[in-house]
Amino acid sequence: MNVISQNRKDSSMFIPMVKFSYAFQIPGGDLADRFGYNSNVGINFSIKTKKDLLFGASGSFIFGDQIKENGILDSLKTSSGFIINQSGNPSIVRLFERGLVVSLYIGKLFPVLSSNKNSGIIATAGPVFMIHKIKMDDIGRQSPQLVSPYPKGYDRLTAGFGANEFMGYMYIGKNRILNFFGGFEFTQAMTKSQRSFDYDLMRADTKKRLDLLSGIRVGWILPLYKKTPDEFYYH
Repeated sequence: MNVISQNRKDSSMFIPMVKFSYAFQIPGGDLADRFGYNSNVGINFSIKTKKDLLFGASGSFIFGDQIKENGILDSLKTSSGFIINQSGNPSIVRLFERGLVVSLYIGKLFPVLSSNKNSGIIATAGPVFMIHKIKMDDIGRQSPQLVSPYPKGYDRLTAGFGANEFMGYMYIGKNRILNFFGGFEFTQAMTKSQRSFDYDLMRADTKKRLDLLSGIRVGWILPLYKKTPDEFYYH
């Protein structure tokens, strides 16, 4: 009888996993005319098969404060450049970028650069839905001009479908702690305004847009396989 020892890292496994990540992103296309760089935090559920195929779904939240369309509230300002609140004092209004990206993807793991066959270079791609807007934060909430539903006439809510690609490296260790990934991410979406009328433009925005995001994403992985001994034996 021959007894053969096999270590988990030496065999390709079926691994469901949850990924938590952060990305620093730079806009391109029409998105670069509206926003500067942004941050992005995401959660992702994926499956790696024994044949090293990857299937997954992800959702991520976009946030930032680099707003280039600063003139959207100019029609509400006095000649001195202020929005006057209900107390007759200048309001402090801050503008922020907010958005959401939801995607499905398929991909492939290439087990190189490591003796661990569940780690290596990964490449994924799939369809994506992107939505973003300009959030107006009225400090003290005393400006009647910005009480709901009026912000909808200024927030530039925009949405559409496109594609997402990722290429990087994934490492699955012997335990649930040392598991991570990182790489380059690209998103392209054909979007358009979701508002029927923009108050500052005095018309509907009917422009078709190409919104691009590119950046570096890094994250931690929680494998969902059952805990088993590092080694098992068969004959």
